[in-house]
Amino acid sequence: MANQIAVVTGVSHDYGIGAATCLELAKAGMDIFFTHWQSDSGWPDTFAKEIQKLGVKCAHAEVDLSEPEAYLQILQGAEKSLGVPSILINNAAYSTRDGYEKLDVAELDAHYAVNIRAAMMLSVAFARRFKQAGYHAGRIINLTSGQAQGPMVEELAYVATKGAISAFTLSLSAELGPLGITVNAVNPGPTDTGWMSEELKHALLPKFTLGRIGEAKDAAKLIAFLASEESAWITGQVINSEGGFLRQ
Repeated sequence: MANQIAVVTGVSHDYGIGAATCLELAKAGMDIFFTHWQSDSGWPDTFAKEIQKLGVKCAHAEVDLSEPEAYLQILQGAEKSLGVPSILINNAAYSTRDGYEKLDVAELDAHYAVNIRAAMMLSVAFARRFKQAGYHAGRIINLTSGQAQGPMVEELAYVATKGAISAFTLSLSAELGPLGITVNAVNPGPTDTGWMSEELKHALLPKFTLGRIGEAKDAAKLIAFLASEESAWITGQVINSEGGFLRQ
């Protein structure tokens, strides 16, 4: 993985899957370009320096993925700072509670813009640049949310848009296989990235057959494997890595 360039979206705080993924990839020798949105002032620069201490290059940009041209901003920024990337991690997501009584057009469009449009356009534009650069081995890794494992009540827009990414993963993998790009998705299950209350943790803990709640590093290690040479024969898959989480 040394001397490769990875783009990771949705890296906006220390305890998220995006940040953990950046660190895992950097430890493997990969240069990192990460995007963030509405982070605490100064945090992205501090985090970039932490990555650089691992002996790799790092750059970042604040990007609003709801903007139609955000994908171009990301890829152009990565190329200008580091070079043409060979790894793409679509980690960013938009999520709010809705349900049939609250869901409206504006909320559905907001989910679509980030969870579908941005991830899809970033993926295809990444592949075009990969081909033009003459690369022979690349990775696209999407993040899903277990929407096919059971119902997600009051998250209709979120579950529909994440379900679309699972379908996109399979079909895109078939198109990009001849280029040497594998396309997979990771469902990390319920993960404590700072959003869980103590009450929710207490309720969820008995549902994990492996005895603990998921951590950001769990997903990051799987993503790092899928980005590595060892995963070269895996494509078109949605990998459910949930610690034996029971949905019943």
